Amino acid sequence: MGFFSRFPPAVTALLLQLAAVALTLLSARLSGLQPPPLVFALLCGLLAMSLSRLVGLAGWWLPIQLLFIPALVLVLALDIPPDFFLAAFLILLAVYWSTFRTQVPLYLSSDKVWRALENLLPSPASGGGAGGEGKPGFRFIDLGSGLGGVLTHLASVRPDGHYSGVESAPLPFLWSWLRIRLSGYWQCSVHWGSFWDCDLAQYDVVFAYLSPVPMERLWRKARAEMRPGTVFISSTFAVPEQTPHETLQVDDLHRSTLLVWKM
Repeated sequence: MGFFSRFPPAVTALLLQLAAVALTLLSARLSGLQPPPLVFALLCGLLAMSLSRLVGLAGWWLPIQLLFIPALVLVLALDIPPDFFLAAFLILLAVYWSTFRTQVPLYLSSDKVWRALENLLPSPASGGGAGGEGKPGFRFIDLGSGLGGVLTHLASVRPDGHYSGVESAPLPFLWSWLRIRLSGYWQCSVHWGSFWDCDLAQYDVVFAYLSPVPMERLWRKARAEMRPGTVFISSTFAVPEQTPHETLQVDDLHRSTLLVWKM
């Protein structure tokens, strides 16, 4: 990204939006054209998307950059009461609480990924413990557990395990906490906080569905803390320069891939 590498992606995206608006305004003045507001907004979006691609923003930023100004123009044209925007902002803040800092948006695993994970858990015949220590039940953690779907599904099909989740966004955490409590999964727990504060040494299987950004740092943490014989699984996002021991292609909407490393 060069100059933009010193900024968080959200700040870079905002700067590119401002640059796109300024360049589109300048072009309109120089050409003597006065496009309708929506056409002007679309031109801004196209330019912002092109600039974002040029500086190397992640692919999921591109549709945001394309649609931001057009959506703003449409919303202003509808004359929606300000209270609606405040409520929408608070809801988005509760869902994407730490995305600005962690660069990990809310990704939800499909039920087909949940079923694929069943086959990666320690065998019941082993007496538990992916580390081969013969513990009465293995321990599984989902780093960034979202709405708790992975935890509750695995607990329902493999009640011999202990399932933990950690989630930093308030609304997904509350949803998953209630989901676990109301469903009565005694072997499940979810904690509000950062997965960087988790000690991975106590877990036999560590699962993460995050983003490309933290994977290299997370790999270093896993290598430093996880015990020999335990398993680290990443959904979709690879660890740079680390070839997985096993790769499982999941036939879901997103063509998810489970990358498995034996520590």
